[in-house]
Amino acid sequence: MNTNPLRKLFPPVRLRTLIDRFARTVITVGGLATIVSILGIFFFLFREVTPLFTAPSAKLSQRLSVPALLEDEGPAQVAVDEHREIAQVFTSGAIQFFDLATGQPIVLELPPQLTSRQVTAMASGGGQNARLALGTAAGEILLLKSGITTEFSEQGERRKRPHVRAGVPIQITNSPIVRLAYRSSDQGSLLALATKEGRLFIAKIAPDEPAGSDTIVTELPQPPGGVTSLALDASLEHLYVGTSDGHVVHIGLSETQPPEVRASYAVAAPTTAVTMLGFLSGDRSLVVMAADGAISTWGLVRRADVPSGWTLAHMHTFRSHPAPVTAFAPSQRVKGFVSGDAKGNVFLHHATSSQTLLRVANGEFPIRAVAFAPKGDGVIALDGAGQLSLYQVQNPYPEVTWDTLFGKVWYEGYDQPAYVWQSSSGSDEVEPKLGLLPLAFGTLKGTIYALFLAVPIAILAAICTSQFMHHDLRAKVKPIIEVMAALPTVVLGFLAGLWLAPLLERMLPALAGMALILPMIVVLASFSWYLCPLSVKRHFSPGNEALMLMPILALGIGGCLWAHSVFELWWFDGNIKAWLSTRLGIQYDQRNALVVGIVMGFAIVPVIYSIAEEALSNVPKTQIASSLALGATRWQTVLHLVLLSASPGIFSAVMIGFGRAIGETMIVLMATGNTPILDWNWANGFRTLSANIAVEIPEAPHGGSLYRVLFLAALLLFIVTFAINSLAELVRQRLRDKYSHG
Repeated sequence: MNTNPLRKLFPPVRLRTLIDRFARTVITVGGLATIVSILGIFFFLFREVTPLFTAPSAKLSQRLSVPALLEDEGPAQVAVDEHREIAQVFTSGAIQFFDLATGQPIVLELPPQLTSRQVTAMASGGGQNARLALGTAAGEILLLKSGITTEFSEQGERRKRPHVRAGVPIQITNSPIVRLAYRSSDQGSLLALATKEGRLFIAKIAPDEPAGSDTIVTELPQPPGGVTSLALDASLEHLYVGTSDGHVVHIGLSETQPPEVRASYAVAAPTTAVTMLGFLSGDRSLVVMAADGAISTWGLVRRADVPSGWTLAHMHTFRSHPAPVTAFAPSQRVKGFVSGDAKGNVFLHHATSSQTLLRVANGEFPIRAVAFAPKGDGVIALDGAGQLSLYQVQNPYPEVTWDTLFGKVWYEGYDQPAYVWQSSSGSDEVEPKLGLLPLAFGTLKGTIYALFLAVPIAILAAICTSQFMHHDLRAKVKPIIEVMAALPTVVLGFLAGLWLAPLLERMLPALAGMALILPMIVVLASFSWYLCPLSVKRHFSPGNEALMLMPILALGIGGCLWAHSVFELWWFDGNIKAWLSTRLGIQYDQRNALVVGIVMGFAIVPVIYSIAEEALSNVPKTQIASSLALGATRWQTVLHLVLLSASPGIFSAVMIGFGRAIGETMIVLMATGNTPILDWNWANGFRTLSANIAVEIPEAPHGGSLYRVLFLAALLLFIVTFAINSLAELVRQRLRDKYSHG
């Protein structure tokens, strides 16, 4: 008699019920946890990406009224420090600084050179320096340098003190200067100026010279139409002159040669004056503003049919102002700029995306001057009513739009629009290029090359082992293939990059020979086995015929390796790289799609093989026996019965292999040149989304554009993989319903 108290408390039937309930609970909780985890990953990625597409905003944070500016109608410049604490106003009548915390002007002793001169033109030295050039009615040039000194009291309070220093006036001409462009450097200053009579001059001023004694003044030919605007680039090699008839005249400057008029370009509507010219950060894109409110950017691009080899090309067009553009200021951080017009509108633009991001109605009075805050988080505007307005701007990701992510963009230095990914460069002035299309293309390219190799090998191997191979041999071969899936991909990538890629480069003719000769050897061997008499076949166990191919394939591979120089001489004129370049236009890179296709295909073969082999082996043996009994051959049975019945599993195997390949990182990272290009060429490298995330995320500033675009790439991978797996499951279910009965 059983006296175990546990059996009395938990009878066998009740114990099995409790175990079943516990298992059901664990499985349910595990499944729900998996679903919740996937959804959590999705929403986390989505949360990191959504700030990229939030609309920019501008809020008026302060407005100061400066009545003294009402009587001043001359040129003006404004600026604000990086903390938006002090505003600077430069006008023809005065230089004023304002404490934005209190709204009160800061008392400042001005240089005596400014008190007795009438300023008729004004130009900034460009970049982040605080240098200014003034042109006077007497034809003089006066160079200014302003700055803000930060002081700390004994109590630790921070206080800023502005200061202005002026140089000695330099006489250039006897006529009033009405247009001015200025660039300063440690080697001196260069100015372009136009007088009231329309004369055009270039003045080179050496640094720290007394009263301009060594100033070199060169008069330039007067362009057709009146001079309405001037712009000098930072390299001091190009001068652009805007005219009243809608043209920009390009004048080349040189240290050793006299100035040369290179070309004249129609940049605005006929008879429409070019009101302003300016450069974006980096001085490579010229911004052209016209009297009809049109705004566009232009850049020098290479052209073989032009004598100088360069021409000024139209790159971007922006939303037009409803009135003539009267003010312009570039951003110091990004390829953006702000413009104002004669009706009081202030527009915020971004050049790379060709977008006009914001329109602010400042009032009904003309905008005399505008400026970007150094950090890009504020805009200051001075209007004709003497009002100084400061706007707080929220626009952290101006360079990211759907067009810049997936469309062609005309970047600075490029001859035409292109799909480009280049997140970093040697200079902060170079615009980031965040095109995801080359990365998506590279992901698809690598996946297709890997599947092109892996799918036929894996499925044919599964058919061979499940339908033709002896069960004892199958029991040894199948585990060997499946254990290949345990190889770390970082090891495969290491071997691919450091061993296989150089080997293929040396033995490329042998590889071409294998692609042609090995299939022929297999066909001939199979046909020979078919013709063998039964007296010979009886000496081999049925299902072990595949063992005979191994030495034949080994001999074929060895022969191709031995004869690779012969192949290169016969087929490729003795140099396969030169033959590919001259005959096919293919430049062979050592780390290319072929290397990735071989290694990544090797990595996903076990995944596809294992699932496909199980699906083929699970076809009922009775159906196979019935087919053979009705007179069908083994191959007819496989093609018309087994493959159809196992098609849902085979399809799932291919889709799982596709998902495995599309998310592969280490092999692609180490076996390609990581070049984000759009090219199906097998001899070129590429970069995938997953590899790009691994490369870029350690250096991406947290919360920046690059950081969030990388999360967008991860979100795209997540969505694509989820969609493919869902579609694959739907197709698998339909195939199972169609071929699993009848």
